[in-house]
Amino acid sequence: MVYDFTFADIFCGLGGFRIGLESIGGRCVFSSDNNPHIQDTYEINFNERPRGDIRDIRSESIPGFDVLTAGFPCQPFSISGHKKGFNDTRGTLFFDICRIIQSHTPKVVVLENVKHLLHHDRKQTLTKILKSLNELGYSVAVSLLNAIDFGLPQNRERVFIIASKNFCFDFQKIETDTTKPLKIFLDDSKDHEYLDPAEYTLLETYKIRRQPISGLIFCGYRNKNRFIRDFDEKFLHLNRVHRQPNRIYSVEGNHPTLPSQESSGRFFIYNPASNNVRKLSIVECFRIMGFPEVYKRVSSLGEQYRQIGNSVAIPVINGIMKQIIQQGLLEYAKTQRLNNITNWINKDRKISFSL
Repeated sequence: MVYDFTFADIFCGLGGFRIGLESIGGRCVFSSDNNPHIQDTYEINFNERPRGDIRDIRSESIPGFDVLTAGFPCQPFSISGHKKGFNDTRGTLFFDICRIIQSHTPKVVVLENVKHLLHHDRKQTLTKILKSLNELGYSVAVSLLNAIDFGLPQNRERVFIIASKNFCFDFQKIETDTTKPLKIFLDDSKDHEYLDPAEYTLLETYKIRRQPISGLIFCGYRNKNRFIRDFDEKFLHLNRVHRQPNRIYSVEGNHPTLPSQESSGRFFIYNPASNNVRKLSIVECFRIMGFPEVYKRVSSLGEQYRQIGNSVAIPVINGIMKQIIQQGLLEYAKTQRLNNITNWINKDRKISFSL
């Protein structure tokens, strides 16, 4: 059965939401992003150029739509940023989403952001977001989803908020997929950037360092004096996020989250089959986000690494949208809307939230 619905792609980025929704019968009627490099890439892939800054776009100029999707700027809420939240002008862009929702009253709203949104400002930020959507007449559900539960070898946890004019979305009904190891996604190209053996150290006991939840196999580190000084080997994998580019992970397991801040592509992988360490290529980065092989990349390499780090994992979007359809959220409300905000427990990751 082919489903026919329309959607608006706000903060569209590379079009990850669009690819996911179009694959199950969605038709995009509007897209926006204020990054000209993103606009170039989006245009060459979808034959339309996104409109610019959403703050400058009147709600009335946007065509009607059934679903609104928005991976709204995450930097104000990320542990890698300054965590200013709504005190950051990018954080206030959420209220432009509310402005558009109020004008068009879509049946479903799908929002995505970083994991830290759950706890930012002692949960006050999330409280404000959920209350705002509820006051606009929506039942709201929130959950933390990980790309590794959708067949991708990337430990990428993201918060998804789904608001519906019908009843609350049930996250527990989403179908998941078995994680495949990173080695299946490797690029066969010979044009890779390898590290000289003198530039890194492999841990002799790395095979026992598989982390059960993330599936990461920490197996070594680059030989940076500032990095290794005064560290005991057994604690190396616990170093904070700003030292992530110095870590090396085995292709037998998963890869850490691709960050938007890393424009140099300093993601190093170890392949036991060839016994070498190299950078994860940009092709492989797009693969472990679920992008199709035919997707065109037109920006500089550094810009591409930033873009893919800001994108969404497409199989996660597919899983969400399939359930939105199956649960009847795109149908006109046949029962009285549940006027509440619901919290769901996502697999083994318990989310504690209350208003």
